[in-house]
Amino acid sequence: MSARLEIENRTNMREAGIKRREQVVDVRTDNVVLDLEFSVVLADNDPVKVDAHLRYDARDPFAVSVSFDAGANQIEWTFARDLLDKGLWEAVGDGDVKVWPRAGAVFLALCSPSGKAVLETRRPAIADFMARIERIVPVGHESEFVDVDRELDVLFS
Repeated sequence: MSARLEIENRTNMREAGIKRREQVVDVRTDNVVLDLEFSVVLADNDPVKVDAHLRYDARDPFAVSVSFDAGANQIEWTFARDLLDKGLWEAVGDGDVKVWPRAGAVFLALCSPSGKAVLETRRPAIADFMARIERIVPVGHESEFVDVDRELDVLFS
């Protein structure tokens, strides 16, 4: 911002009776990200900690993605946002992804042809992530955020 514009902004704010520190800035974003730690639950051993990155993009309003740091590789899963949301309160999921709460934690069971894993993380972190998503795209309004033209372009290209 130029010095002249900054002075004009301060002058306009002063004339309007607005103190600079009280100025509210509304920053809109269509993404929610969360870096957190999961524990891989092992049958007869201590849990193994793994860093993960949860992402939500309003351009794909029905999905959340999680990527796990597996050394030199990243393991990425994308699944229904609804699973993570409902999994805060009850056991949900059929097939490859299952989510359930227990004693302040959320468990995520993932199954693929290359293996199975049960992971655990803190429920408050997931609840906060889902609340931030809800502020961007409320539950039940996801279809309003789908860009049909863009999806058709991707489908037919």
